[in-house]
Amino acid sequence: MSQLKLTYFDMHGGRAEPVRLALHLGGVAFEDHRFSFAEFAEVRKTTPFGQVPTLEVDGVLVTQCDAILRYAGKLAKMYPTDPFQALLCDEVMYVVEDASVKLGPSFRLTGEAQKEARLALVNGSMPVYLAWLQKQLLAHGGEYFADNRLTVADLKVFVDVRFLNSGRLDHIPNDLVEKVAPLLNVHMQRIADNPAVQAYYAKAAAR
Repeated sequence: MSQLKLTYFDMHGGRAEPVRLALHLGGVAFEDHRFSFAEFAEVRKTTPFGQVPTLEVDGVLVTQCDAILRYAGKLAKMYPTDPFQALLCDEVMYVVEDASVKLGPSFRLTGEAQKEARLALVNGSMPVYLAWLQKQLLAHGGEYFADNRLTVADLKVFVDVRFLNSGRLDHIPNDLVEKVAPLLNVHMQRIADNPAVQAYYAKAAAR
Protein backbone atom coordinates (compact mmCIF):
# COMPACT_ATOMS: atom_id res chain seq x y z
CA MET A 1 0.00 0.00 0.00
CA SER A 2 1.30 3.46 -0.92
CA GLN A 3 2.18 5.94 1.81
CA LEU A 4 -0.19 8.90 1.55
CA LYS A 5 0.12 12.35 3.11
CA LEU A 6 -2.71 14.83 2.52
CA THR A 7 -1.98 18.46 3.37
CA TYR A 8 -4.71 21.03 3.91
CA PHE A 9 -6.11 23.60 6.34
CA ASP A 10 -7.28 22.40 9.76
CA MET A 11 -10.97 22.84 9.03
CA HIS A 12 -14.07 20.73 8.44
CA GLY A 13 -14.73 21.62 4.83
CA GLY A 14 -12.94 22.97 1.80
CA ARG A 15 -11.33 21.23 -1.14
CA ALA A 16 -9.66 18.45 0.84
CA GLU A 17 -12.71 17.40 2.84
CA PRO A 18 -14.16 15.10 0.14
CA VAL A 19 -10.74 13.45 -0.13
CA ARG A 20 -10.56 12.91 3.63
CA LEU A 21 -14.06 11.47 3.60
CA ALA A 22 -13.38 9.13 0.68
CA LEU A 23 -10.21 7.76 2.23
CA HIS A 24 -11.94 7.34 5.60
CA LEU A 25 -15.00 5.65 4.11
CA GLY A 26 -12.78 3.36 2.05
CA GLY A 27 -10.60 2.40 5.01
CA VAL A 28 -7.51 3.76 3.24
CA ALA A 29 -4.68 4.73 5.62
CA PHE A 30 -3.24 8.22 5.15
CA GLU A 31 -1.51 10.98 7.07
CA ASP A 32 -3.99 13.81 7.55
CA HIS A 33 -1.58 16.75 7.78
CA ARG A 34 -3.52 19.83 8.86
CA PHE A 35 -2.19 23.33 9.42
CA SER A 36 -3.58 26.64 10.69
CA PHE A 37 -4.40 29.62 8.47
CA ALA A 38 -1.49 31.44 10.09
CA GLU A 39 0.89 28.73 8.83
CA PHE A 40 -0.30 28.89 5.22
CA ALA A 41 2.29 31.45 4.13
CA GLU A 42 5.03 28.94 4.89
CA VAL A 43 3.15 25.87 3.66
CA ARG A 44 2.41 27.42 0.27
CA LYS A 45 6.14 27.82 -0.39
CA THR A 46 6.40 24.04 -0.56
CA THR A 47 3.64 23.66 -3.19
CA PRO A 48 3.96 23.96 -6.99
CA PHE A 49 1.33 26.68 -7.36
CA GLY A 50 1.08 28.08 -3.84
CA GLN A 51 -2.16 26.14 -3.36
CA VAL A 52 -3.53 23.30 -1.27
CA PRO A 53 -4.57 20.54 -1.01
CA THR A 54 -1.54 18.51 -1.99
CA LEU A 55 -1.09 14.78 -1.75
CA GLU A 56 2.22 12.99 -1.37
CA VAL A 57 2.15 9.45 -2.75
CA ASP A 58 5.28 7.60 -1.67
CA GLY A 59 7.04 10.96 -1.49
CA VAL A 60 5.82 12.22 -4.88
CA LEU A 61 3.96 15.53 -4.52
CA VAL A 62 0.66 15.82 -6.43
CA THR A 63 -1.55 18.88 -6.74
CA GLN A 64 -5.06 19.70 -8.09
CA CYS A 65 -7.97 18.79 -5.85
CA ASP A 66 -10.16 16.93 -8.34
CA ALA A 67 -7.27 14.79 -9.57
CA ILE A 68 -6.51 13.95 -5.93
CA LEU A 69 -10.18 13.23 -5.25
CA ARG A 70 -10.46 10.94 -8.26
CA TYR A 71 -7.38 9.03 -7.11
CA ALA A 72 -8.77 8.76 -3.57
CA GLY A 73 -12.05 7.55 -5.03
CA LYS A 74 -10.29 4.79 -6.93
CA LEU A 75 -8.39 3.67 -3.83
CA ALA A 76 -11.61 3.72 -1.81
CA LYS A 77 -13.64 2.03 -4.57
CA MET A 78 -15.87 5.11 -4.70
CA TYR A 79 -15.12 6.03 -8.32
CA PRO A 80 -16.97 4.35 -11.20
CA THR A 81 -15.15 1.80 -13.35
CA ASP A 82 -17.64 2.23 -16.20
CA PRO A 83 -16.35 5.04 -18.48
CA PHE A 84 -19.71 6.74 -18.88
CA GLN A 85 -20.51 6.66 -15.17
CA ALA A 86 -17.02 8.02 -14.52
CA LEU A 87 -17.79 10.83 -16.95
CA LEU A 88 -20.98 11.68 -15.05
CA CYS A 89 -19.03 11.63 -11.79
CA ASP A 90 -16.36 13.96 -13.21
CA GLU A 91 -18.95 16.32 -14.66
CA VAL A 92 -20.53 16.90 -11.25
CA MET A 93 -17.16 17.36 -9.56
CA TYR A 94 -16.05 19.93 -12.13
CA VAL A 95 -19.29 21.90 -11.87
CA VAL A 96 -18.88 22.17 -8.09
CA GLU A 97 -15.23 23.14 -8.52
CA ASP A 98 -16.16 25.78 -11.09
CA ALA A 99 -18.61 27.27 -8.59
CA SER A 100 -15.88 27.27 -5.92
CA VAL A 101 -13.52 29.08 -8.28
CA LYS A 102 -16.12 31.79 -8.84
CA LEU A 103 -16.62 32.19 -5.08
CA GLY A 104 -12.91 32.15 -4.25
CA PRO A 105 -11.99 35.78 -5.08
CA SER A 106 -14.66 37.07 -2.67
CA PHE A 107 -12.64 35.75 0.30
CA ARG A 108 -9.98 38.34 -0.46
CA LEU A 109 -12.55 41.15 -0.27
CA THR A 110 -14.09 42.91 2.72
CA GLY A 111 -17.04 45.17 3.49
CA GLU A 112 -19.17 46.42 0.63
CA ALA A 113 -16.87 44.99 -2.01
CA GLN A 114 -17.35 41.48 -0.65
CA LYS A 115 -21.08 42.00 -0.26
CA GLU A 116 -21.41 43.17 -3.85
CA ALA A 117 -19.36 40.27 -5.19
CA ARG A 118 -21.28 37.62 -3.27
CA LEU A 119 -24.71 39.05 -4.00
CA ALA A 120 -23.78 38.96 -7.68
CA LEU A 121 -23.18 35.22 -7.31
CA VAL A 122 -26.38 34.69 -5.31
CA ASN A 123 -28.33 36.45 -8.05
CA GLY A 124 -26.33 34.93 -10.88
CA SER A 125 -24.33 31.71 -11.17
CA MET A 126 -25.10 30.06 -7.81
CA PRO A 127 -28.79 29.30 -8.47
CA VAL A 128 -27.87 28.09 -11.94
CA TYR A 129 -25.36 25.52 -10.74
CA LEU A 130 -27.51 24.40 -7.78
CA ALA A 131 -30.54 23.89 -10.04
CA TRP A 132 -28.39 21.96 -12.51
CA LEU A 133 -27.10 19.68 -9.76
CA GLN A 134 -30.66 18.96 -8.60
CA LYS A 135 -31.67 18.19 -12.18
CA GLN A 136 -28.74 15.79 -12.57
CA LEU A 137 -29.56 14.10 -9.28
CA LEU A 138 -33.14 13.51 -10.42
CA ALA A 139 -32.01 12.34 -13.85
CA HIS A 140 -29.91 9.60 -12.28
CA GLY A 141 -32.43 8.20 -9.82
CA GLY A 142 -32.70 10.93 -7.18
CA GLU A 143 -30.30 9.44 -4.62
CA TYR A 144 -26.81 9.56 -6.11
CA PHE A 145 -25.15 11.39 -8.98
CA ALA A 146 -23.53 8.45 -10.76
CA ASP A 147 -23.26 4.65 -10.78
CA ASN A 148 -26.39 4.26 -8.59
CA ARG A 149 -24.22 4.39 -5.46
CA LEU A 150 -22.20 6.70 -3.27
CA THR A 151 -19.24 8.10 -5.20
CA VAL A 152 -16.78 10.94 -4.76
CA ALA A 153 -19.16 13.16 -6.75
CA ASP A 154 -21.68 12.84 -3.92
CA LEU A 155 -19.00 13.68 -1.36
CA LYS A 156 -17.97 16.79 -3.31
CA VAL A 157 -21.59 18.03 -3.46
CA PHE A 158 -22.16 17.08 0.18
CA VAL A 159 -19.25 19.22 1.40
CA ASP A 160 -20.28 22.14 -0.80
CA VAL A 161 -23.95 22.13 0.25
CA ARG A 162 -22.97 21.72 3.89
CA PHE A 163 -20.80 24.83 3.60
CA LEU A 164 -23.51 26.87 1.86
CA ASN A 165 -25.97 25.93 4.61
CA SER A 166 -23.56 26.67 7.44
CA GLY A 167 -24.18 30.41 7.69
CA ARG A 168 -20.42 31.03 7.69
CA LEU A 169 -20.53 32.78 4.32
CA ASP A 170 -21.42 36.43 4.83
CA HIS A 171 -23.97 37.78 2.33
CA ILE A 172 -24.96 34.31 1.10
CA PRO A 173 -28.31 33.25 2.61
CA ASN A 174 -28.08 29.94 4.46
CA ASP A 175 -31.43 28.95 2.96
CA LEU A 176 -30.28 29.45 -0.64
CA VAL A 177 -30.03 25.71 -1.32
CA GLU A 178 -33.43 25.06 0.24
CA LYS A 179 -35.03 27.72 -1.95
CA VAL A 180 -33.31 26.79 -5.20
CA ALA A 181 -32.62 23.05 -5.00
CA PRO A 182 -34.17 21.45 -1.89
CA LEU A 183 -33.41 17.92 -3.06
CA LEU A 184 -29.73 18.70 -2.57
CA ASN A 185 -30.46 19.10 1.13
CA VAL A 186 -32.18 15.71 1.15
CA HIS A 187 -29.09 14.30 -0.57
CA MET A 188 -26.82 16.00 1.98
CA GLN A 189 -28.78 14.52 4.87
CA ARG A 190 -28.68 11.06 3.31
CA ILE A 191 -24.90 11.20 3.27
CA ALA A 192 -24.72 12.76 6.74
CA ASP A 193 -26.75 9.81 8.06
CA ASN A 194 -24.27 7.30 6.66
CA PRO A 195 -22.75 5.60 9.74
CA ALA A 196 -19.22 5.88 8.35
CA VAL A 197 -19.67 9.61 7.72
CA GLN A 198 -21.05 10.04 11.23
CA ALA A 199 -18.03 8.19 12.62
CA TYR A 200 -15.69 10.47 10.65
CA TYR A 201 -17.20 13.64 12.12
CA ALA A 202 -17.41 12.14 15.61
CA LYS A 203 -13.68 11.38 15.43
CA ALA A 204 -12.97 14.87 14.08
CA ALA A 205 -14.96 16.48 16.91
CA ALA A 206 -12.93 14.54 19.46
CA ARG A 207 -9.60 15.82 18.12
